[in-house]
Amino acid sequence: MYNKAIFLDRDGVINQTIIKNGKPYPPSDFNEFEILPSVKQALQLLHEDHYLLIVVTNQPDVGDKKQKQETVESFHQFLLNNFPLKDIVVCFDRNSFCYKPKPGMILNSAKKHNINCKKSYMIGDRWVDIEAGKAAGCKTVFIDYKYQEALK
Repeated sequence: MYNKAIFLDRDGVINQTIIKNGKPYPPSDFNEFEILPSVKQALQLLHEDHYLLIVVTNQPDVGDKKQKQETVESFHQFLLNNFPLKDIVVCFDRNSFCYKPKPGMILNSAKKHNINCKKSYMIGDRWVDIEAGKAAGCKTVFIDYKYQEALK
């Protein structure tokens, strides 16, 4: 039997983004890492409805040497310890098949956790999240913050 999942982008879906010149950026440290209101309750309800909850997040600042990988890992450990998440998958390399809008993180997670993507959702706040979800065969939910960035 296949599982159903909710794939979640991290920044802008789980935690607050840092807006600079109308564009979203990830938090740089725990002082900026703020969980969005009602996220814990929403994730608990989805978990109780038997969805696997998997965060799939691009973190190019690590690959670009603007952010320490240890900082990103500490954010993720906090999330795993405090929320009913099955997994957190991160991609640092802009050229990887796993880097959204490519569907690699979702497809690899689906294989690892025996997930049926057609019964699953991708929730994101940027076009790359939605494109990755569609490419993997998931239904998608777009959270529109009206960022000042080009849409594909």
